[in-house]
Amino acid sequence: MSGLNDQQRAAVTHIDSPLLVLAGAGSGKTRVITEKIAWLIDRGHYPAREIAAITFTNKAAKEMRKRVSARLKKRNAEGLTICTFHSLGWQILREDPDACQRRKGLSIIDQHTSSDLVRELLPTGAKNDLIYAIQAAIGRFKDAGLDPAQALAQATDENMAKAADIYRDYSDRLAALNAVDFDDLIALPAQMLKDPVIRTRWRRRLAYLLVDEYQDTSAAQYRLLRELIGDVGAMTAVGDDDQSIYGWRGARPENINGLKVDYPGLTVIKLEQNYRSTGMILTAANAVIACNPHEYEKALWSDLGPGDRISVAEHNDDSDEAEAIARDILGAYHGGRARWGDCAVLYRSNQQARAIELQLREHGIPYLVSGGPSWFDAREIRDGLSYLRVLVNPDDNPAFMRVANTPRRGLGSTAMARLARYAEATGKSLFEAGLDPMFQNELPQASARALRSFTNLLVDFTDRASRDGIGQSYRELLDHIGYIAWLGEQDDEPRRTERRARNLNDLTGWIERLEADVKSPDELLARVALVAGPDDDRNDGADLVRLMTLHAAKGLEFPRVWLAGCEEGLLPHQRSIDDGQVEEERRLMYVGITRAQRTLTISYCRSRKRQRDSQSCTPSRFLDELPESTIDWPARHGRIETTKEDAQANIAALKAMLEG
Repeated sequence: MSGLNDQQRAAVTHIDSPLLVLAGAGSGKTRVITEKIAWLIDRGHYPAREIAAITFTNKAAKEMRKRVSARLKKRNAEGLTICTFHSLGWQILREDPDACQRRKGLSIIDQHTSSDLVRELLPTGAKNDLIYAIQAAIGRFKDAGLDPAQALAQATDENMAKAADIYRDYSDRLAALNAVDFDDLIALPAQMLKDPVIRTRWRRRLAYLLVDEYQDTSAAQYRLLRELIGDVGAMTAVGDDDQSIYGWRGARPENINGLKVDYPGLTVIKLEQNYRSTGMILTAANAVIACNPHEYEKALWSDLGPGDRISVAEHNDDSDEAEAIARDILGAYHGGRARWGDCAVLYRSNQQARAIELQLREHGIPYLVSGGPSWFDAREIRDGLSYLRVLVNPDDNPAFMRVANTPRRGLGSTAMARLARYAEATGKSLFEAGLDPMFQNELPQASARALRSFTNLLVDFTDRASRDGIGQSYRELLDHIGYIAWLGEQDDEPRRTERRARNLNDLTGWIERLEADVKSPDELLARVALVAGPDDDRNDGADLVRLMTLHAAKGLEFPRVWLAGCEEGLLPHQRSIDDGQVEEERRLMYVGITRAQRTLTISYCRSRKRQRDSQSCTPSRFLDELPESTIDWPARHGRIETTKEDAQANIAALKAMLEG
C-alpha cells in the first residue's frame, strides 16, 4: 500500500463495520477499491471467490480487473467477481430462471427490440414519442419494484393506467419469449433474492461486496444490494454525492444517506486529496458545490500548486463562442502547450456541438464527438445481431420478426401479421408456426414459398452451427443471404455501403473471437447483449480533441477544458429549473469544473440560436458562485475582450506564421 495517503489507507484496511468511502473527484477511488480487494485476499479475510466488486460500466470493470491482475498473483484472484450490475443480475437470473417464470436458455433483448415489442402492443401507427414514453414508464415501474397489477392499482391518471396495461401485456410477451430486458436484469434478481434459499446461497457466494459509484444506484439496484448485503453489512460503498448527475435515468443520491439508516454502525471515510487538478480549479469547484445541501461536508485540496485562474469569457453568440474555442485550441496546439488529445470541449446539450464542430472543421482541428450514436445502433449491426440470435435460437420471436423479410424475400407485413396471430393462437413460436404446413396452406402461394424458404434456411444453418460452430456458420449465413449486396442496392453512396460492409465484417470477427471464450451458445448471446447494452462506453484513445456532454465526461479528465454555454436555461437547464432540480444541475457544473487538470475556460453568450431564432441569454447563476480570487472575467471586471474581427485576424496571422 505504499503511496496511499492516510485516508486511502484507512479505507483499504477497514473491515470491522460497513464502510462508506466519500471519494471526491480525482481522489484515487479506483486504486482504493483495487488495493482493498488485494488486502482482503492477502490478509486472509476472504478468498477471492467470495468477493465481488460491482461497477456501472464495462470500461470500469475492465480497468479494475486489469489493476487487480497486476496487483495479485493469478491463483490468488481465481474466482473473483468484478462486473457491472447488469452482469451480476444476469448471473443470478441464469442460475434460477424458474424463480422468475423463465426457462433455461433465456435471452436478453436490447432497447430497440424492447421498443419493437411495445410498438406491437399499441394501435397501428403509434408515434415514436408514445412508444418511448410507455417504454420509459415500464422501466420506472420495474425500478420501483411494481408488478403490472400493482402499477395499475397505483396509476394516478389515464396515461399511467394505459402504460400499466401495456406493461402487463409486455411482461406476458417477454415471458412467452423466454426473454428479459435490461431493466429486468436488476428488478427480477432483486425480487428473486427475497426467496430465503436463493438469498442464502448468494450471500454465501458473495460474502463481501465493494460497490463503485454508489451515488448512481437506482431504487432497484439499492434493493438488489440490500438483499445481497443483508444486516451484517460486509461491504464497502464508494461514491460521491456531489457527482450524482443521473437522476434522469433513476439514480438516487439519497441512497448514500440511507446507508446510515440501514447500518447504524456505518463508518464514513472521506477522500479529499485530489491528484488531478490545481488549486484554483478545486477552490472554484468547492465553492460551487457548497451551495448544495450536504449530509456529509467535504472539500477537495491538492498539492499541485495554485495554477492559473479560470477564464470566464463572454461572447456575442454561439458562433463567436465556437470560433474563440477553436482559436484557443489552435493556439495551444501550435504553441507546443498541448496535444489535440489534451483538449476537451464540454457542454450541457448535444445541440451545442454543431457550431463547435463547424469551427473545428473550418480550422482543420481533428476531433471526436464522444457519447454519440453507438456502433451497435447501426442498422447493419442490429440486423446482424438479430441473425445471430435466430441462428442460436430460432424461437427468438423479436429477432425472427426483424429479419424474416431482411433482405426482402416476399414476406410482407400482412403475412407476418397472420403468422403472429397463428403463433399466438397455437402457443408456438413464430419459427414453429412458420414450419407448420397447415398454416403455410392458408397463405398466398408467393408468401408461403417465401416463408418456407426462410424457415428452411434457419433449419439448415442451425444444423451447420451445431456441427461446424457458430462463428463460421454465422459468417456463411450472412454471405448466403447476400445482405451487403442488398444494402448496396438500398444505398445511394458507395462509401456508406463500404463502411457497412466493414462494420459487418468486424461484427462477425468479434463473434468468432467471443465464441472461443464461452462455454455455450446461450453464454455467447448473453455476452453480446451485455456488451451492446447500457453498460457499454467504448472510448477511442486517438489524439483528437474531445467534444462531449457533461454527462458523458464524468469519470474523465483532461489537461485543458472548455466549458461552453454556461447560461441560465442551458446550465442550469430550463427543464431542471422548472422541475426544481437545480441541485443536480449544480452537481453537473461541479463535474465539468473538476474534469480540468490545468486550465479551464468557461464561456457564455449574450444570445444563442435556438432553432431558427436567436434568443437573448444571461450568465448562469453558477458563475456568481465562483470566488473572485479564482476567476479572470474581463466582461465583469471592465476589460475589453477580443472582438470577432480581432480573433479572425489573430488566426490568420497564426496560420501565416506557421505556413511561413
